[in-house]
Amino acid sequence: MQVRAMVKEDYDGVRALWMTIHGFGIRSVDDSREGVERFLDRNPGCSVVAEEDGKIVGAILCGHDGRRGCLYHVCVAEDYRLRGIGKEMVVHCMNALKAEKINKVSLIAFTRNDIGNAFWKCIGWTKREDLNYYDFTLNEANITAFNS
Repeated sequence: MQVRAMVKEDYDGVRALWMTIHGFGIRSVDDSREGVERFLDRNPGCSVVAEEDGKIVGAILCGHDGRRGCLYHVCVAEDYRLRGIGKEMVVHCMNALKAEKINKVSLIAFTRNDIGNAFWKCIGWTKREDLNYYDFTLNEANITAFNS
């Protein structure tokens, strides 16, 4: 298994992985090929994939705004979980952000994502209780569809 920086050519494999993750939300614009390529151009070398036998089995979109980093769409294929792949990918992203002089990283996990929330707690992330998360939609065409 190899963990490496995500490149544009990984899109089909990453999207195929996303489609296998139960409850995963995919946005029609942001998660399109063009949307992911734009994100990778903006944050070169920060996003990561885990690959085994030519198949993408894990992925994280990782970026920053010059001040704070953020992880998006953190996932590992079900048959590959509990092997340290998620943690190795997170470490890869953290090192990429450190190289960019980013000092703090955040992420959003759905409250009903028990597996994800347990993972973040296990690897030492802190759940914030002191703030509210707000959201404003600028593009109504950017619809989220959830995998069943």
